[in-house]
Amino acid sequence: MTSLALAGAQEPAGIRGIVRDAQSGEPLARVRVLLLATPYQAITDSEGRFELKGVPPGGYTLQVSTVGYRLARKEFGVAAGQAQEFEVILSPDSFRQTDSVEVRAGPFDSLRAASSSEHTLVGSEVKNLASVLADDPLRAVQTLPGVTSDDDFNARFSVRGAGYERIGLYLDEVLLHSPFHTIQAQGASATLTIFNGDMVEDMALYSGAPPARYGDCTAGALDVHMREGSRRLASLRATASASNAGLMAEGPLGKTGRGSWMAGIRKSYLQYIVNRTSTDPTVAGGFWDAQGRLSYDLFPKQNFSLSVFEGKSGLDRTGARDKLGINSIMTSEYHFTLANLGWRYTPTERFFVTSRAAFAREKYDNLNRDSLALAAGHYGEWVWNTNATWVWAGQNTLDFGWSLRRPRDTGFSNQYQFSPFAVRRLDDYGGNGILMGGYLQQTFALAGGRLRMSAGGRWDRDSADGGAALSPQASVTFQFRPSTRLQLGWGQYAQFPELSSLFSHIGGRYLKPERAIHTLAALERRLGDRSRLRLELYQRQDRDLFSRPFADPRLIGGSIYNPPVNSPIFNSMRGYARGAEIYFQRRTANRFTGWVSYALSYARVRDGLARVSFPADEDQRHTVNVYGSYRIRPTVNLSTRWLYGSGFPVPGFFRKSGTQYYLAEARNAVRLDPYHRTDVRINKALIFDRWKLTLYGEVINLTNRANYRYDTFNGYNAKTGLASPAFNNMLPILPSAGIVWEF
Repeated sequence: MTSLALAGAQEPAGIRGIVRDAQSGEPLARVRVLLLATPYQAITDSEGRFELKGVPPGGYTLQVSTVGYRLARKEFGVAAGQAQEFEVILSPDSFRQTDSVEVRAGPFDSLRAASSSEHTLVGSEVKNLASVLADDPLRAVQTLPGVTSDDDFNARFSVRGAGYERIGLYLDEVLLHSPFHTIQAQGASATLTIFNGDMVEDMALYSGAPPARYGDCTAGALDVHMREGSRRLASLRATASASNAGLMAEGPLGKTGRGSWMAGIRKSYLQYIVNRTSTDPTVAGGFWDAQGRLSYDLFPKQNFSLSVFEGKSGLDRTGARDKLGINSIMTSEYHFTLANLGWRYTPTERFFVTSRAAFAREKYDNLNRDSLALAAGHYGEWVWNTNATWVWAGQNTLDFGWSLRRPRDTGFSNQYQFSPFAVRRLDDYGGNGILMGGYLQQTFALAGGRLRMSAGGRWDRDSADGGAALSPQASVTFQFRPSTRLQLGWGQYAQFPELSSLFSHIGGRYLKPERAIHTLAALERRLGDRSRLRLELYQRQDRDLFSRPFADPRLIGGSIYNPPVNSPIFNSMRGYARGAEIYFQRRTANRFTGWVSYALSYARVRDGLARVSFPADEDQRHTVNVYGSYRIRPTVNLSTRWLYGSGFPVPGFFRKSGTQYYLAEARNAVRLDPYHRTDVRINKALIFDRWKLTLYGEVINLTNRANYRYDTFNGYNAKTGLASPAFNNMLPILPSAGIVWEF
């Protein structure tokens, strides 16, 4: 939201002032300032200043506006010869309303925890990169340096050769299991994030050596924080586009400004578009979801909050019943629920603690053309955790906390035979457990802050398999000069098996936690206050990774190996990921903001039981991610992104001869063609006396590049070895538009 602070009269020179960004305090240029119902208006200069001269005495309403920020208004009176000076605080569309500048960190400083490798998304970056078509905050993450995602339909992503299942997604300090609208038990289904991007305040991705507070993940962590509603004024936002529509309202609780509320609802029509642009209509389903948040300062130093998320997604192909196979999904429904109750206590400015109790539930059912169950599952989890930070001397900080999780999971999957009719139970599982853990991390600042050292670790235990893990971590930052620093990081990480593996007949309680050791070094050079050049080198050693080593058909000694249907899971893989990332980034509320990044990566694994070594499924040698945004005029903003990936492996034992695929002895030896995509977006704001209309126009895949993704493996000829992997085309050039009404 927005706020205005009246600074007081100075020399008689009319009406003047300065406009600042609420997050950084940076002066905002190219902002329109006007007195409603008068001809008096001005555009702020490069220092954010404005002046209106010769204003006659009387009562006025000052209105300040620019694209990407909320409207600001202030009623005031001016007498003859009097001067008024204002400080105007504008908040980005996705930032919580505040009455003052909230400079929590520098433009590139860590948001919440000491880290040697952190990428953040704040303000308009989240909205511009989410895409008008999908409006999905996790699609914004896909553009960050070093992140790889060559799938237009998938909100999930990979980092440094590791898949999304090894990345922990934390929403308001709660680790989520599967927060996506999707078709469960469908390998190539599309995904859309369950939470609304308009409610996101910021996101931080730790792609290497995450801080100790993030547990049960071995490749990285994504920390998402939701914003509060407005504590000053009630407002309503209505959005509409070709793929979705939604409403979001917010406002204060009571008249004292001690609390706020926020509620939103979305309805998606993305299935309509996918059915007309993709060869596979199962990649997406329609969905609706609703979210709400209450926040209240019950006592001066204590805040209570409650967030609730509820959503359903599904697929309905009853109109194509006659064309479906007996094992094809005709109808699917997925139901997601999350409730998060939080308490924050800040007895002093140097100590604060947060505690949360949460409940999550996921339930799905898939039926075939005869309304027979193909798959079903029910996942539930109770969470209780506490995190605390104590700045006990100077810049010396102690972070500590603990967590307790009680998940339970049940499910099954079937396969049918048409003639004669028969049913085979492919998987069947059910069980529960308790995961407990704690962490401690101490950060020291020495030599006047030029040297920062951090050391700590985690301890975690899973009652379901009896496994425990101790994970030490350490990092050092050398500030050679005010503009140059070297960061070194190291840590061990553990991720416990899913209940669906521990209690399945293809798995068992013999499975151990996956383990990883991260090592990284980064050299960063600041180029002024708002630009930086960074080079990061990394290595990740993986062991005890989960694998089904005998589940894939292949050639062994020239003969075809036919795998059993229920091939078991083992901790049989180990490997490494190593590479380099270099990028230039500029972050400012004015002029050009964005980044250009290049990542070189090598990720290989070896399966000790299958006795094969191969590139990881998410191994991509070269990745280029580019994002740029520029506010051309007070009401017009232009942004673009370009993604390039040299291509993921086609997962499996294949070789390619012409246009055909055959079984081979080497795994992941064939790769997809390089992925290119260029998106261009323009935001146009129309400002009226009491409301604001923003038009969003976007062209996805501007160059109409033909990109493809691997879908499924449809079998092979047991005599010739001719294989049938299936591929889907992704989005062609696709214009989309959206409208946001703000009242």
